[in-house]
Amino acid sequence: MTEIQQLYQEVILDHNKNPRNFGELPSCTNHAEGKNPLCGDHIDISLLIENDVITDLKFSGSGCAISKASASIMTSEVKNKSILEAKELFEQFHDLVTCAKDKEIDLDKFGKLAVFGGVREFPARVKCASLAWHTLISAIDNKNEIAITE
Repeated sequence: MTEIQQLYQEVILDHNKNPRNFGELPSCTNHAEGKNPLCGDHIDISLLIENDVITDLKFSGSGCAISKASASIMTSEVKNKSILEAKELFEQFHDLVTCAKDKEIDLDKFGKLAVFGGVREFPARVKCASLAWHTLISAIDNKNEIAITE
């Protein structure tokens, strides 16, 4: 097992067992729901946005280890970021997990998100990893629709 594969496994398992920012946020300003009908992942994301900054956020729901870990890491990474910064992180993450398998990636620039670099080799898992991120964007934009990855 390569070093990145081992790190990936450890981080995914840790965030799945001990998710950060998991629970309800009763005083939210924005909310969205996301579903991955292919594997049954379901997530709710609640945001507290003040002066264009995500000052707090929580997620709840159920899903596979990759989905839950991605939501946990995502919430940790976007907390206290501006809406613009959160959307830029979404774009970086999306590029990371959807780029061609043979494309060389500088994982150092992705920080904690780098552990999801291997997901691109498993197209069905890309939807699991990106569900929380698509739901985040729906919550930021205050869309009244369910974010679906299919």
